[in-house]
Amino acid sequence: MLFKKMKEKKKNVESRKPKPPSTILEKLKDAKTSKNLQETIRVIETIFSKDNDFGKRDIVIFESISSTVLFLDSITDKELIGKEIIKPLTEWTSQPEAMENQNQNMDEFKTLVVKKVLYHANVKMESNLSKVVNSILRGKAILVIDGIDHVFIIDTAKTDKRSIAQPETEQVIRGPRDGFIENIQTNTALIRSRLPIPEFRVKAIEIGTLTKSTVAVCYIDGITNEALIEDVMRRLSTIDVDRILDAGYIEQFIQDNPRSPFPQIKSTERPDVVVGNLVEGRVALLVDGSPFALIAPSTFSQFYHTSEDYNERFIMVSIIRFVRIVALLFSLIMPSLYVAIISYHPELIPTAFAVAVTSGRAGVPFPAVVEVFLLEAAMEILREATVRMPKQVGGALSIVGVLVVGQAAVEAGFVSPITVVVIALTSIGSFATPSYNMAIGFRMLRFPLLIITGLFGFYGLMLGLLFTCNHLLSLKSFGVPYLSPIAPANFGGLKDTIFRAPLNWLLDRPEELQTKNKRRINPHDSKPSNPLLGKSHTKEGED
Repeated sequence: MLFKKMKEKKKNVESRKPKPPSTILEKLKDAKTSKNLQETIRVIETIFSKDNDFGKRDIVIFESISSTVLFLDSITDKELIGKEIIKPLTEWTSQPEAMENQNQNMDEFKTLVVKKVLYHANVKMESNLSKVVNSILRGKAILVIDGIDHVFIIDTAKTDKRSIAQPETEQVIRGPRDGFIENIQTNTALIRSRLPIPEFRVKAIEIGTLTKSTVAVCYIDGITNEALIEDVMRRLSTIDVDRILDAGYIEQFIQDNPRSPFPQIKSTERPDVVVGNLVEGRVALLVDGSPFALIAPSTFSQFYHTSEDYNERFIMVSIIRFVRIVALLFSLIMPSLYVAIISYHPELIPTAFAVAVTSGRAGVPFPAVVEVFLLEAAMEILREATVRMPKQVGGALSIVGVLVVGQAAVEAGFVSPITVVVIALTSIGSFATPSYNMAIGFRMLRFPLLIITGLFGFYGLMLGLLFTCNHLLSLKSFGVPYLSPIAPANFGGLKDTIFRAPLNWLLDRPEELQTKNKRRINPHDSKPSNPLLGKSHTKEGED
């Protein structure tokens, strides 16, 4: 009964909310273009009358028929308009052969214009005024001819974009150096160049009532689970917002638990990382205007893997991965562990070390938990200031902050030298995490863990870690357990989790993705033979 009343109350509140005003495109949804050129132009000019970049070019064809080209010169290539529209139209209509078609049926004439005159690759006819106005806003030119009830839409958009360069957020030592940019067509081309197969699919959807941002859903047909594709499309279709300015907006709308400090969707600037995940059976999302791609579903282990993990020998990569995990745990629990030992369990410290710690803390006016908390907060402020400052100043600021401020704080007696060492090692450990989203989650988690440890000692530390593990176990990414293949246990998937097995052992796609094609190779194919020995290495009876 209570839930029913709450539901009715919510419904009444929503009914009292003012409805958003309908947009111009919505008002023109059912409007059609007219055969009267002036009438069609009048409607379009009314919409763009206050825009100083609205362009109009009148052309007379056959010495008597009026035509007009409409465009926004700020986002339209005017040179392309002259080359692809005006010049072909005027030259063709001045020929004797074309003069014979002057008095023919207008339906045949408009087809003739598309086939013989406008030889641009992307030309289409449209009669819906809403789509016509939307095309102008996309940088396309509109050709209106008197007597024809359709207009011609020609793609003449100006594509100013930065060059492809190495991503700054994902540095790699050995691997491809190209990265995504803000143009979605270029980003799609970077993926297609690595996946030259017809099974690679790209579905586009527009999101944002004002920005009309294009979001591309990429997957490989025949590998990716159809239920996953449908779930992604369903979540995207339910987004009702006025603007999408970056892929981060999409991530927050479609992730399973937006209140969690841990990211459930991986973002990357690297096309090779996207292709690697597509081949495994995942879905990638590209957003027009964003250099980041989203990968779903994502598990915890993906956030400390890098693309170069598969370009090096498996023994070295396994050691490096183990170092990353140790650094991640070290950065999370080291400050709390230090506070628990100093404040509650000093008997655990060896005698020689206890003397050094006691002498270093002599004269410090704050308890250990307050001292560590203040120094951690200062480090976060310094880190944020370093990121936001210009590059020419940011490097110098970090050096000054660490050396000068830290040394001055120790000499003034506000903090002890051992605390500075602990916080410095903690900060270095957080830098070892390849993913910025995951690193910042663990950094922010240190503060509540530090507070509960300061109140209850080791018991508080263990309680905080239990809550963290329980939360990680409860998370899912598009139905996939966040800690898989560790929990639930999948021994086949553990070959590429904490450690990395040789590549010829990694022949199965992740089981938790439930892909259509489980094997990376055809399981019925035999192993390749050695051409030097002239015989196969395949044993008799081996599949």
